[in-house]
Amino acid sequence: MNNIVIVRYGELALKSPGVRNHYEKVLMRNISAMLDQRGVEYSGLSREWGRIFIKTSDEMAAGAAADVFGVVSASFATAVDADLDSVSQKCADIAVGFIGEGDSFAIRARRTGNHDFSSQDVGLKCGDAVWERLLSEGKTPLVDLTRPDKEIFVEVRQKEAYVFTENSRGVGGLPLGTQGKMVALVSGGIDSPVAAWLMMKRGVEMIPVYCSNEPFADDSTRQRALDSIRVLQQWAPGHPLKIYEVPHGCSLKAFVEQCSRNKTCVLCKRTMYRVAYEIMKREGATGVITGSSLGQVASQTSANMYAELYGLAIPLYHPLIALDKADIIDIARKIGSYDVSVRPVTCCSAVPEKPETRAEYDSLLAEESKVDIDGLVSFSVSGAQVFRL
Repeated sequence: MNNIVIVRYGELALKSPGVRNHYEKVLMRNISAMLDQRGVEYSGLSREWGRIFIKTSDEMAAGAAADVFGVVSASFATAVDADLDSVSQKCADIAVGFIGEGDSFAIRARRTGNHDFSSQDVGLKCGDAVWERLLSEGKTPLVDLTRPDKEIFVEVRQKEAYVFTENSRGVGGLPLGTQGKMVALVSGGIDSPVAAWLMMKRGVEMIPVYCSNEPFADDSTRQRALDSIRVLQQWAPGHPLKIYEVPHGCSLKAFVEQCSRNKTCVLCKRTMYRVAYEIMKREGATGVITGSSLGQVASQTSANMYAELYGLAIPLYHPLIALDKADIIDIARKIGSYDVSVRPVTCCSAVPEKPETRAEYDSLLAEESKVDIDGLVSFSVSGAQVFRL
């Protein structure tokens, strides 16, 4: 008998054969990279229709695989011959140490391939074997198919069957690297790492861009941003993140000194978009990702978000646009970025006392005419530091 991890995926199964084959290969590479990053020992990966298998005796492999984008669930299982006697015997063996006195149980069976028995036959045969074994152990077996205390799962395929008791829920989505590259504006606050993570979940490779507001912010803000990017890197083994750190303080200084004070934040965001767009083109990427959530802060009212983009032909993605703050925080906790993002840092001193909340796009064009906006963008892009963590 061999231990193995069964990896299941979702949306990949809906793709055409050629696309599915490509996605599966990418998913297998990503799983292998995650196992290596977690220090999980395994002897190989293989795939059959609808499943990927990890040959390993390390139960941590299921949890590692479940954290790979594209994986719906993973189970650490024992492989046996695909016949009723072998499967029912293994179920009975597992039941002895798994089902306690007074516990109710159920067998959850499914079958694919050509066999002379059905899934129902598997369930009945295994249920009888477990019942008899528990009786022989002096226990009183209880069957409850609706809300059992314990479940034993059986998955019969063509040549082998797999018996297991737990499913590790996966993150879902699409394999990282199947949907091209995008630039992500990452500030290190709660929102931007979550926005980047959600697009990574959809298969997008991330190019983080951090706009440094010095001298209007200190190094604590920078360190928080880099640490949040480190969290994102843990979700992307095999895909080292290429980071751009952009000097943005010069632009802020120009807005503070030469433009209407209440429009500083909106002008700041428009300039960040321009900078991100130039980096996007340089990297051959296809979009710019923001952490904007409608109405959450002054710069994210619907009027401001319209004005911020007016006249800029930039493909912007706002994955958090309709999420409540509580929803965003829940995801941040799940992915491990929350504790980093709530660290105390020095607030940006360029933020006006009463920021604009209903900016008119024509007024922003008039404000930008007061400064050399193209020169500011060029200075930021040319002065960017590029590195990997």
